[in-house]
Amino acid sequence: MDREEALEIVKAQLTEHRYIHTLGVMETAIELADRYGASKEKAELAAIFHDYAKFRSKDEMREIVMQQGMPESLLHYGTELLHAPVGAYLVKEEAGIEDLEVLEAIANHTTGRAAMGTLEKIIFLADYIEPGRIFPGVDEVRQLAKGNLNLACIQALKNTVGFLMKQNQLIYPETIYTYNSLLAEVNNKK
Repeated sequence: MDREEALEIVKAQLTEHRYIHTLGVMETAIELADRYGASKEKAELAAIFHDYAKFRSKDEMREIVMQQGMPESLLHYGTELLHAPVGAYLVKEEAGIEDLEVLEAIANHTTGRAAMGTLEKIIFLADYIEPGRIFPGVDEVRQLAKGNLNLACIQALKNTVGFLMKQNQLIYPETIYTYNSLLAEVNNKK
């Protein structure tokens, strides 16, 4: 599937604002893939489809989580998490994308997961730092992304967990596992 076809499919699923975000994630993901030796084609495809299910109904997403045997815990940490794993499922079913690496990058772009591959880290980070994102701490993560993918992901996770704690919101356990996994990876390289 080429870029134009993918963008046409995704544009029909998103608001204009979210489509512009998707374009920013795409450009950022391609740049990160080039910098960190990942497939630019896979990064482009995963970035284009990362928010495919963002505007599906919450009931539809909950039903897919249950029917497809996804972790039931997803249903207990806010509906914002659902679009990532459900999106990966729908992208496979509706857009015919079967590349497992691309689907995992889509599925894990909100929470991350322990032992993420490079493409997963790239999509996780590109979603966080694309040029349209403006919030405290994002510039520090952008700077880190220029030199160390893992350190940038760790800082993004620290920012996210800190934000959630200030809001008295639950933190999905996989987010903590992701942080621990990345930190262990960094410490093992020292």
